[in-house]
Amino acid sequence: MRFNGSDTYVATDDLKLAVNAAITLERPLLIKGEPGTGKTKLAEEVATALGLPLLEWHIKSTTKAQQGLYEYDAVSRLRDSQLGDPRVQDIANYIVRGMLWQALTADKPVVLLIDEVDKADIEFPNDLLRELDRMEFYVYETRELIRAKHRPIVFITSNNEKELPDAFLRRCFFHYIRFPDKDTMERIVAVHYPGIKKTLLREAMEVFFELREVPGLKKKPSTSELLDWLKLLLAEDIPPEALRSKERKTIIPPLHGALLKNEQDVHLFERLVFMSRHNR
Repeated sequence: MRFNGSDTYVATDDLKLAVNAAITLERPLLIKGEPGTGKTKLAEEVATALGLPLLEWHIKSTTKAQQGLYEYDAVSRLRDSQLGDPRVQDIANYIVRGMLWQALTADKPVVLLIDEVDKADIEFPNDLLRELDRMEFYVYETRELIRAKHRPIVFITSNNEKELPDAFLRRCFFHYIRFPDKDTMERIVAVHYPGIKKTLLREAMEVFFELREVPGLKKKPSTSELLDWLKLLLAEDIPPEALRSKERKTIIPPLHGALLKNEQDVHLFERLVFMSRHNR
């Protein structure tokens, strides 16, 4: 199996190389990059391109590694025992299969996405080392060993909120998605808005990349935010003249709420615009 990109996702050559390297090595692909650069979307596109089912395990701060394997629902079993339900005689009826169990026992290879692994406790990655390495685990309640029928293609995303353990990193193939340059960004926009006017796109791209270079921004606008902004510009039929370069330093971009996502950045940008007006 090889990933050669898709019509709906612009994958650079080095990203396609990383995906195929992870498939060849049979190791999880650890993807890092700015939020909004398409890390989660990559797993979806690879699954679609290869014709494989996608299983998604979205990690939260309270997520434990055991939940990816299975959970024993003791509360339901106690309730059923009080009601005299004969199902209580078999503990297997109260074993809830996690995403990793489902991936290992699927009838065909699947793509498994472990999304935002850095949100969980620092011990979370270490607790999955053996299972990701050997593709098997033991269910103590039923005394059975679960082994992979087919090794899943595993994608693990991280926003770099915390450092991941070295032992975990050694078992992964790593790739960092760099922020797209202007040419790559235009290709991405063309996938989503193929009919956009070149004049509007040119002006919008200039505003976007200039905004990313503003010193002191707490959160730089990302690819997904650019796409949202363009969608609004098209929906509101904003003319390119509203973004024209000769006035750009002294105006606030229309619908800038799609690009700036906290009050500190909005206030910073407003101050810079105010200063530019008074220095003309």
